[in-house]
Formats: sequence, structure tokens, C-alpha cells
Amino acid sequence: MPFRDIIGHRRLTALLSRAAARDTLPPSLLLAGPRGIGKRRTAMALAQALNCLAPQTTDQFERDACGECAACRRIERGVHPDIIVIEPGDTGAIKIEEIREVVSRAGFRPFEARRRVVVIDDADTMGGPAQNALLKTLEEPPSASVFVLVSSMPDALLPTVLSRCPRLRFAPLSPGEVAEALMTQHEFGEADARAAAADADGSIGRALANQDVDLTEARDLACRVLEQTARGNDPSRRMDVAKDLAGGKKSTPADEREQLASCLRALSSLLRDLGMLATRGDASALANADLQGQLGRLSTSYDSNRTMRAFAAVDQALAALERNASPKIVADWLVLQL
Repeated sequence: MPFRDIIGHRRLTALLSRAAARDTLPPSLLLAGPRGIGKRRTAMALAQALNCLAPQTTDQFERDACGECAACRRIERGVHPDIIVIEPGDTGAIKIEEIREVVSRAGFRPFEARRRVVVIDDADTMGGPAQNALLKTLEEPPSASVFVLVSSMPDALLPTVLSRCPRLRFAPLSPGEVAEALMTQHEFGEADARAAAADADGSIGRALANQDVDLTEARDLACRVLEQTARGNDPSRRMDVAKDLAGGKKSTPADEREQLASCLRALSSLLRDLGMLATRGDASALANADLQGQLGRLSTSYDSNRTMRAFAAVDQALAALERNASPKIVADWLVLQL
């Protein structure tokens, strides 16, 4: 995957592209940030940019892979002999034997690539001995090799390893970027992508992991809750909404809790958007951009003060649910606060 196809992280990918073009890339790097936001994809894009047979220059990238030459295709398929990816095995850890083997291979010139690239995914799963086995190579790196460590928990790495790897900090993606990735790379429809992105906390991986949860239904229900509470303050009508919020079509207590949590996160996302509209923020940054018309109508009832109070109430409801409070009690309390 070339740099241009990476969703988000444009400043970091441009920085890596420039370093690759000018041959100023450090021999070791640490790509750090939340899980599932594209760090490993970026590492593989770097491997392609370094070894592409027909590199390209664009307005955004000084050097980018073509994505179509033999080297790019082999890297994409994971069969290039000079692009080595190490990741945790069945035990959930990276073993010292794997590190020793790759260190030994790194001492030789690449078979065919311009630069050998070693990607250590979930590098924090290396134990102390494995990290120490890598340390001497990081201190005296082979001239033709680049080591890229990828981690969502970089502080689990030894200080001696951290000190030898310049760190690039990857931030969570925006909901719009997550939705774009789901639509362009994973064949999501727009409504499903927007609903999943609102619940993903900036992580494409989390959005994909939640495919078994009907997030579109949860977002639709959250919209109905806001519409009903916007119409008036009749407590009996609000209690009717609470029944759907707490129960719906689910049956077991675990399912009820999961549904309510999904609805609360959807409510939180919708309220953030309402707050943005109330303060005349940039509409292009809306997490639920496909509902902009509906949100615009709701904003006449939810001014900035009410939106802030409602957002705080949803946050308290989520905290109560995490403390094992009854979903019914949480739902009843919440609809009276909105």
C-alpha cells in the first residue's frame, strides 16, 4: 500500500516519504499510537517506498511507491525476501529465537532490495531477553537495513530500546477518516461506516472488530431518543423511550448491557456533533455527516448549554454501566436528564 493510500496521518507519512527520498531515514524507528489506526500499514508503505522499482513523486510525497511493480506486489503479498515482518505467535509473545534469527539475517546484504526492512509488529510483546538481543543491532545497525518497531504500548519497551528508536506518535483517526477507510477499503455502506466510525474511538481495527454489533441500529435508536426528548418534557413519554433504550430486541442481561452501551456511545457522538453545530463549527468535521440535516433540525432544541449537560449525563451513564449498574435504571435516569 503506497503512502497516498494511507488514511490519515498525512504529516507523518509525508515526513517518512521525504526521509526516504533524501536518504536521511534513521536506521531504526518506533511507530507508536493506539491499536488499529494504520501504524503497520505505514511501515509496509515505507518498505514499498524504499524498494519500489518505479518510485513516484507527487505534490504530497517526495517519494512514493507505484504499487504495481514486481517489488511492490511482492511486498503487498508478504513474500518479498528482504521485507521481514515479526509478530506475536500463538503464545502472544515474540520469542528471542525470532529476534536472534532476524538479527543474523540483517548482518548480510539484502538479496535483491535496495534496503532490507524489518517490521516488528506489537514490539511491546518482546520479553526483556528478546529486547536485549535486539539492542546491539539497534546500537550498531547494518547500513542496508531499517528496523521499524510498531507498538500501541511503547512504554512496555526497555528504556535502552526506546532511546535508540526515534518515535513517531500516531494519533487516533477522526470519525470521518475511519468511515472513509471502511467504505474504500472494507466495502462498508455509508450509513454502516458512519455508525461504526462513531463507535470506534479513532481505530479502524476497533470498527472492524465490532462488526457483530448492530451499530447502525444503535445509532438509529440514539437519534430517536434525541428526537423524542427534544419534543417536550412529558416524563411518561420519556419512560417509553427508555424502554427501547434499555431493552429493545435483546433478551439476555449481557445483550441488554451491550446494546445500551452502544446506544450511549452513539448518543455521545451525536451530541458532539450537535455541540459543533450549535457553536457554528466546521460541518466537514461532523462524525455523523450523513445525518447533518437531521442534526440541524435537532439543534433548534439542543442549544450549546443543553448539549453540554446532555453530553455530561451520557458520560455519567456510561460510567455507571461500567460499574455494573442496572441497564433499566441507567436508561430511566438518562432520558430524564436529556
